[in-house]
Amino acid sequence: MVFVTGGTGLLGSHLIFSLLTSGEKVRAIYRDASKIQHVSRLFEFYSSSHLFNEIEWVLCDVLDVVTLELAMTGCNEVYHCAAKVSFLSKDFQSILKINREGTANVVNSALALSVERFCYVSSTAAVGKTSDSSGSYYVIETNKWIVTDPHSGYAISKYVAENEVWRGVEEGLNAVIINPSVIIGPASWNESSMTIFRTLSKGLKFYTAGSNAFVDVRDVVKAMRTLMNTPTSFQQRYLCTGTNISFLNLFQLIAKEMKIKPPYLFAGKILSGFAWRVSSIIGWFTGKVSITKDSAKSAQSNVVYDSSKLISTLNFQFNSLEDTIQHAVVGRLDSKKFND
Repeated sequence: MVFVTGGTGLLGSHLIFSLLTSGEKVRAIYRDASKIQHVSRLFEFYSSSHLFNEIEWVLCDVLDVVTLELAMTGCNEVYHCAAKVSFLSKDFQSILKINREGTANVVNSALALSVERFCYVSSTAAVGKTSDSSGSYYVIETNKWIVTDPHSGYAISKYVAENEVWRGVEEGLNAVIINPSVIIGPASWNESSMTIFRTLSKGLKFYTAGSNAFVDVRDVVKAMRTLMNTPTSFQQRYLCTGTNISFLNLFQLIAKEMKIKPPYLFAGKILSGFAWRVSSIIGWFTGKVSITKDSAKSAQSNVVYDSSKLISTLNFQFNSLEDTIQHAVVGRLDSKKFND
């Protein structure tokens, strides 16, 4: 039996699909029953609705130690995908609690139950960066995390969560950590990283000078499962980052696939700084902040990620970004096709 946290999310739902497709039995925990519907729609998209009924769902919060250990009992593998993502300063304590304390609870339960294999889904945000003279950043697994460097609250939460996994390793846990970049794939465009597709579909006019890496959800799942079945991969971390690309080129590829006009106005640092400040003011009245200081800064940063360790260890090949985008556009789960 395979235990999955975060099973209603983009990555967790695809992981569950992959596991069931290969004949594994899956027990997944959830907090919000309404999000299970997204998983059902995903299985419908893959023409595998019959497999959806094989999922053993358990209502459980990773912060509830007793229920968590009971839910994990009888499972020999654990994939810990659950996390809270937010770049709002007001959410720092809650993301720290869920991402660090929740991970500690999952690790402790796995140790108590002598789980054989454990995979933790971290983030590229938890890996240290080195910079060059141009101000660009380079990220590889061996980079050291410098405490005095500026980090978002989310990045801090994932870094300290990783430390809980390394603590578990010291106590005998057979664990591997994967650090994906921004994940793209079939999902609701109202959720997680896929909101970028929704924003573009509404006619985004501005682009920034930054760049990042984007990876196919199918590649992340494939990497996770392959690492879990590769004995030499444990007690290590692996970047899984797909394609490094500028935001402008990414937006142009998505716009081309959706047959819409791409962003055409450049937003420099001054305009981005103004935007996040205005967004913060509006947020005081609406409770919603669309642009944060951290996201505005990230949009101007050029970051290059190196997945050569994963590629060489597993002889791994990533899907092309064009194929990834096409798959994500076709698989929009909140489109009219999937509406009740």
